[in-house]
Amino acid sequence: MGWHCEGEERASLGAEFRHVVTEIAALCSIPNLSDFYPGFAWFDFQGVTKKMKVLAKSFDEIFESIIDQKQKLDRNGVGQESKDFLQVLLKLKDEADVKIPLTMTEIKALLMDMVLGGTDTTANTVEFAMAEIMHKPNVLRKLQQEVDTVVGKDNIVEESHIQQLQYLYAVIKEVLRIHSTAPFLVPHCPSETCTVGGYTVPKGSCVFINVWAIHRDPSIWENPTEFRPERFLDNKWDYSGNDFNYFPFGSGRRMCPGIVMAERMFMYSVASLIHSFDWKLPKGETLDLTEKFGVILKKKMPLVAIPTPRLFNPTLYE
Repeated sequence: MGWHCEGEERASLGAEFRHVVTEIAALCSIPNLSDFYPGFAWFDFQGVTKKMKVLAKSFDEIFESIIDQKQKLDRNGVGQESKDFLQVLLKLKDEADVKIPLTMTEIKALLMDMVLGGTDTTANTVEFAMAEIMHKPNVLRKLQQEVDTVVGKDNIVEESHIQQLQYLYAVIKEVLRIHSTAPFLVPHCPSETCTVGGYTVPKGSCVFINVWAIHRDPSIWENPTEFRPERFLDNKWDYSGNDFNYFPFGSGRRMCPGIVMAERMFMYSVASLIHSFDWKLPKGETLDLTEKFGVILKKKMPLVAIPTPRLFNPTLYE
């Protein structure tokens, strides 16, 4: 999205932004009594609604600040050559057809979706990937051999290299299988009462799909709790959502719209980390792969790892 701030202002805004995102993700993970007994929603016994309103107001103020800065830059003719995503949206709003308007509220909602759906999720999945790779030294060796062959140790990873990294692609798929980013996907709501597997699902129900359990089902996957990227080398599985044995991004019209961006960011981040550094745990530390459940899956204990440069040319790290 991008925004221009200086020094302490940027640090302060960034810290607040991270705090709000983290708190919203945590609130979304709390079992809310009102979801099970809608008649109690007005009382808000757990204070979920009250807390969310405060966070939503903070989010709105952050977006207002960023949007205001962007509009000032546009009025002054700064950054006209290469507009970022927010500037494009603001331009579309100004030029929108009156029959299909794009309002400021819709822009803010789109930005919130991108932030909540595309930042924490990617960071958590990269963390799980690095933990699993460090836990399996043979996987780390294979990955480094692949990136060294494709990229070379006198170069840095570019986006153009990603499509050639087939073993890394298998690793990414296996991470998304064993550590599903959204273990229950996003909530679904049937528009009509229907019957699924002999069960009646009433219209307006909140439906969660336990993709985490599906991806670990021993009737589908051999040794399902074992991290083994080789199971994906035959390219049998993809992210289309057409096979209900493997659909980490969901399926149908409500599947994740950011699959391509997530895949590229994920692969590029892991490839760069693996190619540029050797990794080891701090002395005396052990690797913990325990998960912390929520709407977004996280590691219970944050990964702490020590990097050692492995490229030939020190200037590549500048």
